[in-house]
Amino acid sequence: MDNLVLARIDDRLIHGQVMTAWMKVKPAKQILVIDDKVAKDTFMIDVIELAAPIGVKVSVLSCDDAIVELQKGLLIPTILLAKTPETYKKIIDAGIEISAINVGGMGVNEKRRTLYKNIAASEKERSVFKEFINKGIKVKIQIIPANTAIEMVDVLKK
Repeated sequence: MDNLVLARIDDRLIHGQVMTAWMKVKPAKQILVIDDKVAKDTFMIDVIELAAPIGVKVSVLSCDDAIVELQKGLLIPTILLAKTPETYKKIIDAGIEISAINVGGMGVNEKRRTLYKNIAASEKERSVFKEFINKGIKVKIQIIPANTAIEMVDVLKK
């Protein structure tokens, strides 16, 4: 997809690491946060908008609204942020082309177990990652750009 500079999974969405580190190596003019729950939470939308760098447009969209917007194409360099791989699965299944996905923060919860260092994933999320890889989508774990990117295909073999 033209103008897609980064598609990232991070359950913290916009936070210091994303803004300071990733924006330096993947400069974007727009950030699309895709999350059904957050899109209905006006307080969280305000927090997310305040966390964005000055001059960067931020939109918080439901998955369905994001699909509609992405089908129109991206006119400016854009970062996509989602909390889970399932969000990207919905988008990709709707015909949106994403060639690479960066996995950042995925914390442990009652459904997730450790996948790699501080990254955790449920069995369903692991299955989605395998589906992405089988479709030729490059999936890499990389918390910040200074870290070495780890191929998800290698992590899933363990």
